[in-house]
Amino acid sequence: MKRLVAAALVMLMLLCMVTVSASPGSTEDPLISRRYLEDSFAPALYSEIEQALGQASSNAMSKLMDTYRLGYDYAQNFTSVSLSAGEAIALTMGASFILNSGSATLTITSGTVINTSTGSVVTSGSQLVRHQRYFCAENTGAIVTAASAVSAQVDGVHLMSAETPPPFALPFTDVATGNWFFSAVEFVFKNELFLGTTETTFSPQTSMTRAMFVTVLHRLDNRPVASAGEGFSDVRNPSIYYYDAVTWAHANNIVAGHPDGTFRPNDNVTREQMAAIMHRYAAHKNQDMSATDTVFNTFSDRGRVSSFAVDAMRWATTWDIIRGSSGSLMPQSTATRAEVAQIVLNYYESFMP
Repeated sequence: MKRLVAAALVMLMLLCMVTVSASPGSTEDPLISRRYLEDSFAPALYSEIEQALGQASSNAMSKLMDTYRLGYDYAQNFTSVSLSAGEAIALTMGASFILNSGSATLTITSGTVINTSTGSVVTSGSQLVRHQRYFCAENTGAIVTAASAVSAQVDGVHLMSAETPPPFALPFTDVATGNWFFSAVEFVFKNELFLGTTETTFSPQTSMTRAMFVTVLHRLDNRPVASAGEGFSDVRNPSIYYYDAVTWAHANNIVAGHPDGTFRPNDNVTREQMAAIMHRYAAHKNQDMSATDTVFNTFSDRGRVSSFAVDAMRWATTWDIIRGSSGSLMPQSTATRAEVAQIVLNYYESFMP
């Protein structure tokens, strides 16, 4: 028994110390290789221990394998990886992940993940932002799951083909899977663009204010900070929830306000105002601003669109961001939370997959 325990300890020490994968006795590794330890020595030793100790050894070895991350890979520098939609990669303490293309979400199983590009702590379930570095802090485990084909870079200890986390569940009793807006609400809530009106309600048919809509875009843009500048006469209090968002939007010409110098944050946003704001936001993000009349001309009430919003509506209908209802754009109608959620998702799918 003492020989078995001593052998197990020696094996673990060697696995922690040896990082090369050359053949035993090669010039790269004149003593022994990690591959030999993992593929030959370890399975044989495990089998011998299991026969001697029975189920108790299985439980103990499982714990040891989890502790010492046997089966995981280690990349000393950033290494390219690819994931298909639905595939996942597990990250452990000290690992970093950079998304180059595609879309993916991050599920934190323990500890803390930090976005070192922004210096912020990442919330579990967040959508990863391209070209930003996500770092696993001490005692941290996380799973990156691809929503579409992904190319990325990873360093540190990681495991390909990780178990995909369970499906995300909405907490809202007023949003059912059969609702036309279900996927949109799921997207905006999962990515923390919208909050619920309570812990269990989303209120999909409630109208959205101008302040709320600009706040959503501010969150979509990862909450950048902008200097206050002159600003709007009715947006002066830094403690109000929408102050940073409106200040940012005004500084970047995403919102223009009213001729009297006000923003009127508590007015309900109309569908044409929403199109105009989205149009300016897309220009701010250097997106494709081309548009045609092909889809716009199919709407019976296109003549009711205010002059300031015509170009924006043409663009929004060209890119399938605003789809109308029953052949109408309803430009002066107010937009509900469900409609705004769908429009934000449409924009994301058109320009940010």
